[in-house]
Amino acid sequence: MQGLPTSVQLMELAVIDFDTPLEQQAAVMAEACETTGFFQLPLSVVSRQVADDAWVAAAEFFALPEREKRRIEFPEPGYPYGYSPFKFETLAKSLDDGTPSGPDLKESLSVGPDCGRGAGALTAQDQAWIRSPSLWPKHPTRLRSTWTAYYQELAQVAERLMMVMALALELPADYFQTLINQPITSMRALHYPAIDVDAAANSLRAGAHSDYGTLTILRTDDVSGLEIRQADGSWVGVSPGPDMFVVNLGDSIEQWTNNQWRSTVHRVARTDTAPRQSFAFFHMANWDATIECLPTCRVGDESPRHEPVQAGPWLMRKFTSTVT
Repeated sequence: MQGLPTSVQLMELAVIDFDTPLEQQAAVMAEACETTGFFQLPLSVVSRQVADDAWVAAAEFFALPEREKRRIEFPEPGYPYGYSPFKFETLAKSLDDGTPSGPDLKESLSVGPDCGRGAGALTAQDQAWIRSPSLWPKHPTRLRSTWTAYYQELAQVAERLMMVMALALELPADYFQTLINQPITSMRALHYPAIDVDAAANSLRAGAHSDYGTLTILRTDDVSGLEIRQADGSWVGVSPGPDMFVVNLGDSIEQWTNNQWRSTVHRVARTDTAPRQSFAFFHMANWDATIECLPTCRVGDESPRHEPVQAGPWLMRKFTSTVT
């Protein structure tokens, strides 16, 4: 189809293998996080049945009539969970760089930390937004149970990755534990319908953005489109293996590491006309976790490149900036 750009090259991502020695995992992690901010993780780190059940339930939801999906549409502007209709979101707005972009050519369904084990009760009124109840559809009936099981398995994977990250940063293995023991993690399935020839030229399936939290664990199908922005501003495609998760760092890690590790800008480009599905687990620190330069990431008397921020309010500001 005319007007659909094609990535000129594909990037091969490093693989973190939990079956290898921790020292090896940490070394692979450090190199990947310093260079691309992306790596792969075998899908076998979770139960394949749990992952597939959640994936199929998501596809069944997106196949419902529009009026049925809209029953759990965001009930008010800025509500964090529920159904986001096609073209509702413009992720590029989160960059605050004035880059023009049309609305994203996708729809999504998001759930929040009430899916987790021991997610913690609301302890302060300022957390009410992030701990809003997830909105669940009536159909498919199994969506809630399958998604909750998937969320809980990925939460354990994220904790393991944070432990490996600590070792890669020459910190104690449990360094992040008290900062992520009541995480404000969310999970989102995304559906990119077949591309309409009449779509605006400046629209992407998902606009250029960086993720906001600690890390994102992404499962996607084999339809191309995921691209990473390189240091020179060019874009390179990512083609994950069929049995792999793609994991990327978020802004919290870049700030924690004083920019030594990268929260890389990425997008989903219009490189294929076919429908596309993905499933993202956005791991976040605790609402009140302070994100500031880690002790092993200060170089001499160099001042930190970022002012300390509280994880929750940072996330809230970035999320609300993307609504069209």
